[in-house]
Formats: sequence, C-alpha cells, structure tokens
Amino acid sequence: MITHIVFFRLKDQSAANLAATKEKLLSMNGKVPQLRHLEVGIDVIRSERSYDLALVTRFDSLEDLQAYQVHPYHEGEILPYMKSVTAASAAVDYAG
Repeated sequence: MITHIVFFRLKDQSAANLAATKEKLLSMNGKVPQLRHLEVGIDVIRSERSYDLALVTRFDSLEDLQAYQVHPYHEGEILPYMKSVTAASAAVDYAG
C-alpha cells in the first residue's frame, strides 16, 4: 500500500474557498480507478505553521500512484485548479 499525502496552503483562505477546494479534491472519488482511499480535511487549528487542507490518498502500488498522477481527470481538472488556488504545498509518499 502506498500513501500519498499533500498539504496545501491556499491563496484565499476564506471558508467558501476552503469548502470549494475540498469539494474539488473529493470530486476525484469514482473518477480515478487507482484510488483506494480519498480523504480531504480542512485544518481546524489555524496556527502559523498550519497548512489549510490535507489530501490523503492510498494506492495498491507505486505504479498505481504513478498512473493517478497522469490520469486525465487528475491531470486535466485537479492539477490546473489546485495550481490556480495554491500558494504552497508539501507532499509525502510512503509505503506501509
């Protein structure tokens, strides 16, 4: 199992934009067959070091993660949207 976690800091941190971005990420559910788990959370602490959103996804293999990265919905819908609303991001991918 491969877990892919991405943290996003948004340009516009309004409640409406956080909710819209969460829904956009969740829209991958059912559209990307390699996804075994999809979870999106909005930060509740709001500290100086916090990111605004966390995306947690899981895949059966590294190959499935790589296929997700280039899947037409992820590459054509999600990435352009996230690039337009994100000020910073950080990712971790691990097996386990």
